[in-house]
Amino acid sequence: MKVLLLADIHSNWPALSVIDEDFDECLIVGDLVDYGIDPTPCLEWAQRSNATIVRGNHDHAVAQRVSAKGGSGFRALAAWSRPRHWELLDADHLSWLARLPVTCHVTVGDHTFFLVHATPRDPLDEYLLYDIDAWKLRLESVNADFVCVGHTHIPAELDLGTLTVVNPGSVGQPRDGDPRCSFAVINDGEVEHRRVEYDVEAAIASLQRAGIDDATFALAASVLRTGGRFP
Repeated sequence: MKVLLLADIHSNWPALSVIDEDFDECLIVGDLVDYGIDPTPCLEWAQRSNATIVRGNHDHAVAQRVSAKGGSGFRALAAWSRPRHWELLDADHLSWLARLPVTCHVTVGDHTFFLVHATPRDPLDEYLLYDIDAWKLRLESVNADFVCVGHTHIPAELDLGTLTVVNPGSVGQPRDGDPRCSFAVINDGEVEHRRVEYDVEAAIASLQRAGIDDATFALAASVLRTGGRFP
């Protein structure tokens, strides 16, 4: 059984649209929206794929109409993109985002999967990278073969003995120095991280057409072109 594992799409349709994989089950561990400017096709792709999805912090903020506070870096980008999401997404889309669970268990074939955007202790917001001891503490009560997470935008695979933590990296906004679309495939229990080139300039042009201000545009373009570095 083949599982397609995605995370952190962030309304980047040019990136999501290049993923050409057959699968038995699609799992998405949050943050379909914010930062980019094409939320509708990304949500509709997830819905057509019958994906099992958990809510990310940006999904929650968009659905609940939480205004971004602005400032610098990614906060500035969210402060620009979020009001535009409220214009682009209809009431049904926002209601669908709001109903996404924050955690989920699913069985695919012979394997069980626990999905959470960040960590079980703080499903939406906690950042935890490669600290195996910290992950063991967070997952003491979790019974699954694979724990699938996102949030960091950095691909990872951690063998904790009784289970494996898999972060597929980010489809729409990688931050590991590689701008290519990042995702994972779990085929009969074997994990493979994959990267695919996409038209980064098309994603950047869509931001410019949407009227992004010069400073925020420079930040967004640099992050997309470099795989995470600020200008």
